[in-house]
Amino acid sequence: MKNKFLKGLLIVSFLLFGLKQYVIAQDKISNWTPEEQKELFGYCEKKVLINDLNIPEEKADQIGQLNYWATLQKIKVQENTNDTFATANEVEAELMKKYKALSLSNDQLKSLSDKRKSNINSESCPLVTLNFNPIYDTAQKAQLLLNFKAKYRKELITKATVNGRQADQLLDAEVWKQKEACSISKIPVNDFNRIRKTVEMYNMLERKYKLVDMTNQQKAAAIDILKQVQ
Repeated sequence: MKNKFLKGLLIVSFLLFGLKQYVIAQDKISNWTPEEQKELFGYCEKKVLINDLNIPEEKADQIGQLNYWATLQKIKVQENTNDTFATANEVEAELMKKYKALSLSNDQLKSLSDKRKSNINSESCPLVTLNFNPIYDTAQKAQLLLNFKAKYRKELITKATVNGRQADQLLDAEVWKQKEACSISKIPVNDFNRIRKTVEMYNMLERKYKLVDMTNQQKAAAIDILKQVQ
């Protein structure tokens, strides 16, 4: 029965041309409100500034506020209600001055400027990217867990060097994530709550991983193995 279920999932996957490829970079939709763009900055670009550009968190928050200010100013320019700036380029020039006032390094300023010129206001990041497989939506959790165990438990134990209990916890968390992702996928892509729910899902998944009590190396190996589930 287990093998039939697995074969059924595999056949359906092929027939649907690999629905495992449903990966939505939700942060690239351009119609978010200024407030939503500001919230998105906190989920994605802020972490890039801190981790990749070595910008302190306090200054990263200030950059987020400045970007929010620039967005509001550009809206006023478009609506012909801006008494200070006539064009979007003028807003950008003033924004660069405000960046410089934060005492950032030349390299940091150049990176920020390049992002603005490329119109990359928010990085695509895993925290807001929804991966889901529609064929898992109708599968029962218990049956899905049994089949995940049959397929991935041994590999988790041998390659991620976790014990049996840890492998079971990881697979239980994976089933939860897959079902949760399918549920979130039903929220319209243009609804920002979809992003919020996606962030909540990954934060909860991270808490579940902590309960497994793994080393960073074990965690990385386990995550790499579980990518096959998609």
